[in-house]
Parts: sequence; structure tokens; C-alpha cells
Amino acid sequence: MNRTTLSLIAGTAALAAVTGFATLNEPAASGPDDTAKAAAVLPVERTSLLCPPPSTSDIAETSYTSFTPVTKGTGSDGTAELVAATEDAADDGGSAKDKKKTEKPVVTPKTPGTPAVGDTSGGESPALMGTAEGKFAPGWTIQETTQVAAGSGRGLQGVTCTAADTEFWFPGVSTAADRTDYVHLTNPDDSAAVADIELYGKDGALQTTVGEGITVPPHSSEPILLNTLTAEKQDDVTVHVNIRSGRVGASVQALDDKLGGDWLAASTDPAPSLVVPGIPKDATAVRLIAYAPGDADADLKVQLASPTGLITPAGHETLHVKGGMTTALDLGDVTRGEAGSLVLTPTDQSVPVVAAVRVLRGKGADQESAFIPASAPVGTRASAADNTAKGSTLSLTAPKGTAKVKVTASAGSGGGTAASKTYTIKSGTTQNVELPVPEGLKGTFALTVEPLTDTPVYAARTLTATKEGVPGFTVQTLPDDRGTVEVPEADEDVSVLQK
Repeated sequence: MNRTTLSLIAGTAALAAVTGFATLNEPAASGPDDTAKAAAVLPVERTSLLCPPPSTSDIAETSYTSFTPVTKGTGSDGTAELVAATEDAADDGGSAKDKKKTEKPVVTPKTPGTPAVGDTSGGESPALMGTAEGKFAPGWTIQETTQVAAGSGRGLQGVTCTAADTEFWFPGVSTAADRTDYVHLTNPDDSAAVADIELYGKDGALQTTVGEGITVPPHSSEPILLNTLTAEKQDDVTVHVNIRSGRVGASVQALDDKLGGDWLAASTDPAPSLVVPGIPKDATAVRLIAYAPGDADADLKVQLASPTGLITPAGHETLHVKGGMTTALDLGDVTRGEAGSLVLTPTDQSVPVVAAVRVLRGKGADQESAFIPASAPVGTRASAADNTAKGSTLSLTAPKGTAKVKVTASAGSGGGTAASKTYTIKSGTTQNVELPVPEGLKGTFALTVEPLTDTPVYAARTLTATKEGVPGFTVQTLPDDRGTVEVPEADEDVSVLQK
């Protein structure tokens, strides 16, 4: 059996392993009127997520909420757990993966459709690594929410635990004296990852000292303080994380001495048009930060998708972003008491950009900050966990056409019955929808968003909470959960065995 034959067999076996449902069929004779069969859409069978260390504050209180929406086509078997990332490498007695099996999981889900919760406290909680298989894998999401009553970054900090990847963009970080921003890199694999971190300010690349060749050991997390990478102090900076070896999960924790703090998730991939969904209606200040990778300048039309349609903020009709430089625009209280999302489109030639906004709520000593990155659309489905009946707001945006959207509130983590509602979002508008609430709700619940039309829909969820009199909020976007995968039909060609 030659090498070509072995490669073909191995490729077919790998496909079957990923989906669990791939089959081989004898090809039928094709004719001029035959059409190719569409790829099967099947639920994924394995999902891995990474949660950064929540806080260094001794008074931090953190909750983890795991949720998998019920998905058609899954089997009855499956497992999911969230455990601490450890730096133990393989040794003579076994691998780090084997050692993790002896650790007590922070969260262990029991059934799809019902959230599972866990919690930690203090400033020494580690990064977490999660793996879901079988019925728990499709659409699995984990919300990490931390409350800090005092100190730098006080308020509510929230982040959706991420999948490992090889490139991330974070517009909106800062190296200013009143900010303490960390890039957290978490490596889920058995071998070390190597990362390069680049910083771009208003005049281009910042001079850095140790941003290249950062090693992240296996099964561990590395917090990189941005102020240690450069001596330059700038309010608006874009971070580019490029993984030259391996893969990591990446998030930025941005802590302000006076304005609270939150997690900044990565922007969606660079694109000529972007949507930043779910700006809170009571925002007192909104600052847009954008960056154009490469040498070409980008000219963007700035619009706000309001409840009544697309409007142009007075005095802020366009934004010019120079190639390789970070640009910021203060939009003030642009939402003016109504739901809103920013829609950025090219005015002339299409140049890819990344973007995010920093949002302030409250006044004086009660001010708190959060970040919203430009997001990919919901796509087929997306979920957000850790909701309460009075502390959660779901924002839906349909910038290009009227859309119908189904929203399902799951059973509560402590009891309750799931409930659903369907909404119509008019073209060019943003709506803060009235949430369905599980009947007999106990604990927290998850929201699952499913567009019923082909029109792109963008979504964001805002959590609000008050801790010891300190109001806090955090916003998470809801891109597609990638719970299904298209699997092309595989045909057996026995003739390759004779070559």
C-alpha cells in the first residue's frame, strides 16, 4: 500500500472522527442534469474553551456559568467540565492531561438546556480550561463574571471564555498612567506556544522591548502587562497578538484607577464594514477606537442604528483612519437614552479595519466602564449565559434589512421552565427587546438567539449589578456559536487501492 493510499485513508478517517457521522458511498453515474449534493450540516462533537484568571483583587467574587443549548442531531452521550489550567508538563509518570483528571472541576454541566454554575473568590484564582464532548459540545459557552467592590477596576467585569486561535486584534487598550491593562494568553496544549505582541498608537507602531517571542508554557496562562512592553504613554492603543507557534486563548483586562474596568474581547477579523452592537441606552460617554492594518488609509461613514433607523451623529459623520495607526473619536452620549449600535461602512475604497468602543455609565464617583468590540453577526445561533430577570438587557440589530429573531430563555440553573419569544427587527434599527423569563425561575438563565431570516443580525447582552453600593455593568457580543459544521459527502473510490 503506497503513501498516497495511506494519506487518502487517513483523511477519510479524520473526517469521520470529527463528525462521528461521515459515511462512504459508491458514487452513482453522473449525468448532465445532476447537481452536487449539499454538504450535511452536523453538530460538532468537541468544543474547547479557555477562561483567563479573573482578578488579582483579594475582594473579587467570580462566578462561572456553563451552558449548552439543546441541539438536534446530537446523541445521548457526552461530558463537559471546566478545570484549572496547570503548568505541569509531561513527566515519566504521565502527561499534564492525565494529571488534570484528578482535579476537581469548577463547573460540571449535567444536561444541555440548563445552565451549570460555579464560583471562586479572591485574587489567586487560576485560568481555566474547559472541554465539552458529545451532546454538550454544540454551542457550548461559558461566562466569567467578576464583581470587585473597590480598588482599581472596581465594578462588574465580564468575559465570554474563548476558543484557542492564532491571531487577535484588540483596539481600545491603553498605556496611560491611570490604566493597568493586561493581555492574558492561555495555552491549552501539551507543548509551549510562542507569541508576538505588537502595539500601535496614534503615530504607528510603538517601540517595544520584550514583545517578541513570548513563551506560554503548556496548560498555563501568562498575563502580560502592557506598560512593561513600552515606555510610551498613550490613551488609545491597538494590540495585535500573533501566535508564531501553537495556539492560545487571548483576552485583555483593562483596569482604570477611577473609572472601573472590564474585559476587552478581541474584535472580529479586519473588514471594510463593521458593526459594534448593544451600546447601553444610558451611556454617558462613548469613545470609538479604530485601527487599519497595513499601509492603506480607511475612510469610514459613522452611523448609529437607533430604534427608529440609521442616523448620523452630528459632527461625527466620518472617521479617517491612517494605515498602521490607531484613531479615536469621542461620540459623547450618542445614544441619548435609546438603544443603539454603531455601523461603520467605507465611504470610498474598501480598506479592512478593526474597531471597539469604550462605554461609560454613571457620573462622578459612580462612573463605570466597559468595552464592546466590533462583532461578527449571530449567524445560525448564539447564546449568552448568567442572566437575571432584572439585570440583563438583550440588544438586537439588523443594519441591512428587516429580520425575525427567536430568543429562548433557558431553564434556570436552580429550576424553571424555558420560554421563547419572536421579535421583528426593522431594517437599520437596534431594539432592546423585552426578554422572555423562565416560568418559576430559580438562579440564572441563558439566552439563545436564533435568526429566522437570512438578514444579518448582530446581538449584545448587557449585565448590570450593584456591589456594596457600587454600580457596575459589562457587555458581551453574541457571534455565531459554531455549533454545527458542514461536512461534504465522501465517496469511496476503490480504484486508488490498485494504483
